Parts: sequence; structure tokens; C-alpha cells
Amino acid sequence: MGWTKGMIKAPAEHLDIIYQDPWLVAINKPSGLLVHRSMIDRHETRFAIQLLRDQIGQPVFPLHRLDKPTSGVLVFALSSDVARLAGEQFKEGQIRKIYHAIVRGYTPESGVIDHPLKEKLDKIADRKVRQDKPAQEAITEYHRLATVELPIAIDRYPCSRYSLVEAKPGTGRKHQVRRHMKHISHPIIGDAKHGKGNHNRYFAEHFEADRLLLHCSKMAMDHPVTGKPITFYAPMDTVFDQLLERFGWTMSRPGE
Repeated sequence: MGWTKGMIKAPAEHLDIIYQDPWLVAINKPSGLLVHRSMIDRHETRFAIQLLRDQIGQPVFPLHRLDKPTSGVLVFALSSDVARLAGEQFKEGQIRKIYHAIVRGYTPESGVIDHPLKEKLDKIADRKVRQDKPAQEAITEYHRLATVELPIAIDRYPCSRYSLVEAKPGTGRKHQVRRHMKHISHPIIGDAKHGKGNHNRYFAEHFEADRLLLHCSKMAMDHPVTGKPITFYAPMDTVFDQLLERFGWTMSRPGE
């Protein structure tokens, strides 16, 4: 039987599933993928919810958010009841996350950023949230893992410095890590909104790193059904990984 014009379909896009049981499924979300429909990208047609639902053949319920340009651990419940149970942990701040980022400049070796953030709302995802909420407590602990100095004059200095940072948000505010790193004058490379355009362009043009260099490597919680501790790990993508190689940061890879 021959193929006709209407029978040819594009191959289905498959997400990287890093964990699955009868109640939960976790993926390593790629940079550039929205979790759900948003006013941020009204013309976007790809969403993690729909792609994962089609991939596993059942509805999924996201337990948390991950910005479109951020990659890493994204966890879904496989029923609304499980999502509700897990939601209590998020509400009480019991979820532990670890992010890795490449930022401009040499950060201090470690620090705690305690800087309240005004919530940035999405007209679709946050339509039920009060529009006049005051700034909320926001705390991020960070550790510098490695540094590099490039003999390139991108800003007003003859050399350009960067740090690999591990960030542990103690609260779950929108764009928290991105906004906090900007607050201490070490914006994340590739951050079009909070970063420095000349550094972003250099990484895109010379290092083939045309993405936000922020990755959620690890998330830990208590399983909402079994009650046992569970940790999800997401490896970095090739764009992020090749920068670790290029800068000699391979010993600083998460989990190594």
C-alpha cells in the first residue's frame, strides 16, 4: 500500500521522562518549552502538559512551574487528587530545589539573598490571583562552584569573568533565582529580561549557547502517596554541558 499526501505525519515529540510511578511523572524539561498556555507567548503551540499527556496517554497535572527558558526537573501528578496532596508541600515550603547557573562576574563564595519580590502575574495562569499583592519574602542561598576569566573585552574591562553557581531557593517566587542574581549584580547569562545583552550575544555567537543558562538539577520532596522521601535528578543538556567542558568545570558537574 502506497503513502498518500494526507498520511504523512511529523514524528511525535518525546520528552525525557526521568521518573514515573502510578502517581507521579517527572521530566527533564528542555529550555524553550512552556509548561502551559500563557500570555507570555500567545502564539506558542507547544506545551509540556499536552506533549506529556500525548506521550504517556493520560492526563497530567503540573505540581509547580518552570520558566520557559529554564531547563530541568518538572514534576506532574497523574490525578487531581495526588496534585492536591502534593500541593500542600509546595504551599508549606517543604520542597527542596537545586539550580545551577552561569552568571556574569565572580560572585562571593557563598551568600544568602534575602530580598522580597513583587509577584509578576500571568493573565492566564494567574487570573485568580489578587493583582495588588505586596512584595513577598524571597530567600535564595547560593554557592560559587567555579570561575573562569576569558581574555575578551565584552564590557569596559579587558577580560570577562563568569561563575558557575549553585542556587537553593528557600521560597518559590516567580523568576526568583533570575531576579535575585540580578539583584546582587551577577545576572544569569542568556537572561533576556534580567541580564546583559552584550554577554548574552557573545555566548550565543561564540559558544552556541543561545539559551538561559539556568537549570533545575535536583528536586526533593516527600512522596504525596507513599510518604517516602523522593529525589528527582535532571542532567544538563548539551549546550550547558559543553560550556562546562570548555571552561574546565567538569569536576563541578552536579552529582560529581
